[in-house]
Amino acid sequence: MSFYDLSKTQRSQLVTAIHGHILTDIQKGGYKKTLAYFADDDTYIRKSAYLAIGRIYIQHAPLITGTLNLLQQLFPHSNFKVRQTVINAAGEIGKKDFTLVEPFFDTGLFDAHHSPRNAVIGSVKKMGEVNPIPVLSWAKKYLHHPDKEIRREICHGIELRGRKHPADILPLLQELQFDTTARVRHTLVHVIGQIAYKKDCLATVIAHLKTWDNKQLVTDAVTEIIDVHDRYKDFAVLTQAEAIAYIDKHL
Repeated sequence: MSFYDLSKTQRSQLVTAIHGHILTDIQKGGYKKTLAYFADDDTYIRKSAYLAIGRIYIQHAPLITGTLNLLQQLFPHSNFKVRQTVINAAGEIGKKDFTLVEPFFDTGLFDAHHSPRNAVIGSVKKMGEVNPIPVLSWAKKYLHHPDKEIRREICHGIELRGRKHPADILPLLQELQFDTTARVRHTLVHVIGQIAYKKDCLATVIAHLKTWDNKQLVTDAVTEIIDVHDRYKDFAVLTQAEAIAYIDKHL
């Protein structure tokens, strides 16, 4: 029976049980029950497990070392679901203290399976939103990595921070303006569009784009910004016409 086949009360009881079992594993220095949750086929069981790690980290300061040891023991596991869940758990800790879990992301970014790599990007998004300084500093190390997929994933990973604070990520995006790989360029243009339609963001993005040297890239980005204001018209602060008028006046 899957997580959402259970009643609301049963789900709450299961979440409490998962938390208790993982806490006991950490206290005893084992990982048998935690491994079962981390390897579960049900996404929501695994999510409950990694969220439990985050809560234990916050609520039980003396167990921080034990919590990290647990994750380190499970990280080399052959099951990609386990590695994926370890990274997501590290992301919960990284919201508060990225330095504790940075090695998990240095390794996970190069995992042979796409699911752990996607977990890295998802975690970078959630960590970068609330703990941007160390996370963006880490991301910057990989902006010019020889592997085009690494560059693309990092570009994608910093997007969420930019939706509310575009000024924080625009200097990093600028470093990719002359990337010749189509997938990286496409992601870069996409991210610029995504950080330009919320309140006060368009002015910040346009002002920064004026300093970029790759004018063709800027043109492509502006086209995407205009299109986004139509695609997301129910969420954009400006109408598409207002966005066009602003761009015409300031760029």
